[in-house]
Amino acid sequence: MSSNVDEALGYEQARDELIEVVRRLEAGGTTLEESLALWERGEELAKVCRTWLEGARKRLDAALVEEEKDGENGSEQGRDGRPG
Repeated sequence: MSSNVDEALGYEQARDELIEVVRRLEAGGTTLEESLALWERGEELAKVCRTWLEGARKRLDAALVEEEKDGENGSEQGRDGRPG
């Protein structure tokens, strides 16, 4: 059950909170109910991170396709931007 607040989280914020959730789960000492709530929160945070990473992958793929198109359109520059 992801909220609008979760969707507004940046990747780094979600990752840092996820790290804290994992740390608390690994440390133990929580009730079953608390552990389940932490697990559910961790799943939500992992989804937020996954969404950010998938978006980044799409942007990278698009940039690589654009770079290939530029190369096919007669650009005489190498990967380092220099002619040759």
